[in-house]
Amino acid sequence: MGSASSASAATPLAPLPDDLTRAIESAGYYPALVGDVVQAALAGEPVVSHLVHQETTFDHDAVRRHITVLALTSSRLVIAHADDHTDERPEHEDLATATTESVPLSAVRGVMLTHVVTNPQDYRPGSLGREITLTLGWGAVSRVDLVPASCADPDCDADHGYEGSIASDDISLRISADAEGADALQQALSFARELSASIGR
Repeated sequence: MGSASSASAATPLAPLPDDLTRAIESAGYYPALVGDVVQAALAGEPVVSHLVHQETTFDHDAVRRHITVLALTSSRLVIAHADDHTDERPEHEDLATATTESVPLSAVRGVMLTHVVTNPQDYRPGSLGREITLTLGWGAVSRVDLVPASCADPDCDADHGYEGSIASDDISLRISADAEGADALQQALSFARELSASIGR
């Protein structure tokens, strides 16, 4: 009887850092749910850096909200994603799903930043543009890009097969200072730097 009661008593989890909690609350997508799933996935490990990205998309006249939380610890990259789903039952209740994934830092294969710079002729050193796309790869999803191979002879019409590359892009987030604010862009850049340094050690 004693072992059953001790097993049912859940060990309290360490609270999330205040700045991560504020970012989740500011995103406004079911913050209690999102906070709980991130907290459970972290399992008490301290957060080194984080990124919270909320996005709204339009799908066949339906508005769908998504939130992605990336939390970096000393040993893992924790990814949490939550979004709306359509309930097919007659009651049509609101549904949200929240999924977490924990990736060892040793498995993270790459951190890619694409900077979008308007009017590059007026670029100010150190500004890094007003928009980035952050792409992370750890091998769960791979993309093969194939193009017809060619040779240097412009009159050649022979079949040279295909050439291409394999890229890993398990998650890709677009962050714009104009849409989400300069602070959101700086937080994304800071997170990318921390993660890049962590996998480079």
